[in-house]
Amino acid sequence: MTAVEQVTPSASRLLAPNPSPMTLDGTNTWILRDAGSDECVVVDPGPLDDGHLDRIVAAGPVALIVLTHAHLDHSEAAPRLAERTGAPVVARDPAWCRDAPVLEPGRYDGVAGVDWLTILTPGHSSDSVCLLLEPDRALLTGDTVLGRGTTVVAHPDGRLADYLDSLRRLRDLAETEVHTLLPGHGPVIENPLAVLEFYLTHRQERLDQVRAALTAGDTTAAAVVRRVYADVDPALWPAAEMSVRAQLDYLAAER
Repeated sequence: MTAVEQVTPSASRLLAPNPSPMTLDGTNTWILRDAGSDECVVVDPGPLDDGHLDRIVAAGPVALIVLTHAHLDHSEAAPRLAERTGAPVVARDPAWCRDAPVLEPGRYDGVAGVDWLTILTPGHSSDSVCLLLEPDRALLTGDTVLGRGTTVVAHPDGRLADYLDSLRRLRDLAETEVHTLLPGHGPVIENPLAVLEFYLTHRQERLDQVRAALTAGDTTAAAVVRRVYADVDPALWPAAEMSVRAQLDYLAAER
């Protein structure tokens, strides 16, 4: 049984039991509360797993459920958790909201004693958001930044131009406002500026590799993946193909 791990003064992590090549060690469910609050905010309750739900409920009472995006490894348990706790659900995608309006950019004050800034960060998906815990100077990143490796631009919903813009804005925040990244998968990141710079450099390098593959005569996303991602586990090639399709769309728009 996974224990709740205190990571920052306001944020604790509960690891969901869904490890895989795509989810790394599993989904990080984040439980937010001020030290003086009995209630909590649950960010990304994760997959529909009864044991994981029981542990989330035990960490409550739950005042609010927040989704960083609607991919099921982050969101699937949200309706059941709302039923069990009576807590509203907020998300950027209105289809996932329950008893609450769509998650908007800006400050949320005083929920379970926690204040945060919601930042729209489309790219991995169109509905991706990050949450900045301002007193902790910690940023919950969902899948926009992972604790290990790099994320997928989930084409066609995700768009590379949006993702690069989101990364640049987060890099600028990391220069002054962010000391720690709390990702949706993988370990906590203590060097956010360096990681965000790496993400941006990595994306530019991949774009150069895709350009070279096209010049070499590759005409399909699958062919580009075989060339550019030859050193990557083939089990990850379907995910890589989504990113390549996003890269091809980005390059087509440049012409």
